[in-house]
Amino acid sequence: MVKELNTTLASGRISKIHQPYAGELVLVIRANRHNYSLLLSANPTYPRIQITEVPYKNPNTPTKYAMTMRKYLEGAILESITQLDNDRVVMLSFDTRDELGDAQHLVLYVEIMARHSNLSLVNTKTNKIIDTIKHVSGDQNRYRLLLPGATFVMPPKQENKLNPFIANQAYADLVLKYSDKVELKSELQSVYQGMGSDTANYLAEKLLDSDNAPQTYQEFLYEFDHPTPTLTKLSNGKVSFTVYNPDINDEKITYPTLSTLLDGFYTEKSQLDRTRQVAGQLIQVITNLLKKDYTKIKKLNQTLEDTKKADQFRIKGEILTTYLHKIEPGMTEITLENFYDDNQPIKISLSNQLNGSQNAQKYFTKYQKLRNAVAHVDEQLAITNREVEYLESIQSQIELASPADTAEIKLELQQQGYLRDNSNKKKKVRVTLSKPEEYTATDGTLILVGKNNLQNERLTFKIANKDNIWLHVKDIPGSHVIIRDDNPSDETINEAANIAAYFSKARDSAHVPVDYLPVKRLKKPAGTNPGFVTFTGQTTIQVTPDSKSVNDLRTK
Repeated sequence: MVKELNTTLASGRISKIHQPYAGELVLVIRANRHNYSLLLSANPTYPRIQITEVPYKNPNTPTKYAMTMRKYLEGAILESITQLDNDRVVMLSFDTRDELGDAQHLVLYVEIMARHSNLSLVNTKTNKIIDTIKHVSGDQNRYRLLLPGATFVMPPKQENKLNPFIANQAYADLVLKYSDKVELKSELQSVYQGMGSDTANYLAEKLLDSDNAPQTYQEFLYEFDHPTPTLTKLSNGKVSFTVYNPDINDEKITYPTLSTLLDGFYTEKSQLDRTRQVAGQLIQVITNLLKKDYTKIKKLNQTLEDTKKADQFRIKGEILTTYLHKIEPGMTEITLENFYDDNQPIKISLSNQLNGSQNAQKYFTKYQKLRNAVAHVDEQLAITNREVEYLESIQSQIELASPADTAEIKLELQQQGYLRDNSNKKKKVRVTLSKPEEYTATDGTLILVGKNNLQNERLTFKIANKDNIWLHVKDIPGSHVIIRDDNPSDETINEAANIAAYFSKARDSAHVPVDYLPVKRLKKPAGTNPGFVTFTGQTTIQVTPDSKSVNDLRTK
């Protein structure tokens, strides 16, 4: 990656700096007549350094760290990108000028170390930290301070480990000593810096199968200088990425650069993580509402079950009325003949505080109450089930949304009365609905996708023409998809159906049914939630969602 970034970005000038998310910095670098977005991520789950083409939305107010980076780095020339041996530390060296116009040399240290990941801007003349994206005090780390003004100290070195890219013979000694692949893999990781499990396993296998270890090792290093970025979908469902093309039969996708590989691997994972951070309140509100609705449905179904016993209360009331003369004061139960069941004995509970007539009336009252409850329970069940369906669709949309989409989902929940609008009425910020996402079919036809209910509603009833083709997964929450063509080809319909299935709750399923029909056949019942439609005369096809195909069709 360091070689790729150097080739692409070295000598470029920083034109813009953004911090769209906590722990992540984006440097827009103008190099070779092109603008590149360099992502520096200190996210504890997805730390990395790469050029990214994934769009991001900046906060309305830049963070203090972003402002500091702009002050010191905007307009700076990226002199070089280097790595600390084979450790997970990358140094970005910048030439710039201070406020007085004097030459200044700064280094941005990118430490890619899981939860210890960090970005530290350091003045090389004084070796003082200007700022870090994560402040680490002495209470958190006794080895070094990562605070503005502190002296920068490198992270601890991996003692007694070799840099695999510097000439050595350690691998040859290990091959002579170990003939078992598992043992050799473990020793390779112990001897060499920065050698991951998959890479060590790959090298161990090649060395053991080779008659010329030095040549094999050089071929191994060559693959890092001339990478074949590969994403592998393993048979156990896991996905991994490598610099080389592994010798396995699982499904593999190759990419032109390491950066596009990382975009392909991390985009969905990191976007979901970011969305969950931004939409934390929405997720909690919906989770609580659904929990209440599930409990309510359970109670209503129990009440409905109880209504089936209503006739038993009526029968007991009529039997008590018939045999009032047999009921004595203070009785708590009585056994009488059930003339509705061949005079079989029936035991009836009584209240010793009531006389016979009052006990009979009590059973009639229970009977009438349960009879009256049936219509109410049926109505409430229908209302609650509709609400559950709606909230589950919102829940699904959040899982598929980008962080930018959450503002519209929040607005919808406020409009539907599920969230309070606590914004200042005088300074109320109007939320402008974002445009539907655009995709281009293989034959050039435009395909539009709504990512939330407000977008779906606007796309279907405001943007689409009546003869355009509308698609949606069958009976499952998902996006509205519009083909901007009155008579699209079968290939375009299948590509749009794949997009509709991908942006639905059935994303990870196979053979997903997708309905399609002209927009003019859709109806919007009065009083229904945003995005709800009814229709007839649809055609249904089955597709298996494919993320690569969807990304390939995304309009650049």
